[in-house]
Amino acid sequence: MDDRLIVAMDVPNVVAGLALADRLGDAVSFYKVGLGMLTGGGLALAMELKNERDKRVFLDLKLFDIGQTVENAVKGIAGLGLDFLTVHGDPQVVRAAAEGKSGTDLKILAVTVLTSLDRADLDANMILPGDIHEITVERARRALEAGADGVIASPQEAALIRALPETKGRLIVTPGVRPAGSASGDQKRIATPEAALRDGADHIVVGRPIWASADPAAAARAIIAELP
Repeated sequence: MDDRLIVAMDVPNVVAGLALADRLGDAVSFYKVGLGMLTGGGLALAMELKNERDKRVFLDLKLFDIGQTVENAVKGIAGLGLDFLTVHGDPQVVRAAAEGKSGTDLKILAVTVLTSLDRADLDANMILPGDIHEITVERARRALEAGADGVIASPQEAALIRALPETKGRLIVTPGVRPAGSASGDQKRIATPEAALRDGADHIVVGRPIWASADPAAAARAIIAELP
């Protein structure tokens, strides 16, 4: 199994998640459980995948709050033995998260700019003017300086971020990955799995092209076969 592929569990509840994991079987070793699953038993699903099925688990909660609250939340999550956790890439949030996971193997990944956003979205949100790629790279640099173990970034920024000296020994995880010929869905800054890894990503996150397939295991294996 190639753990560079992370499958996003974009399903409504734990029952659907376990059914998808059954269909994927040994084709996939790494799963992402996100915020949309939280009220549908997402944490229970994460623990089942980790403890009962020996999978790696990425908890994608994108935590954002005052420092002490983030630290406390991360401390609790770190005790569960999961692998990756996302927080917003603001330096004060990253520092709190790094303190919360201290002494554990949990990797804190900082969200730079969501792959569903473009410059028009940043304007609407009153975000600093400028090129979206440059903003993403600078947010990544600051998050890594603050203690992040890696960053979440679109495939289009992976090479720029990998070129930063601060990324030495750190992770780049790229959502917004679509196999050739797949619909982009709600993502705006996308690339193929092969391109994302060649540009410096360590892991790619793929959801819809796998879980919406008639044969999810075959779809996952086909993506893995494309990886350099």
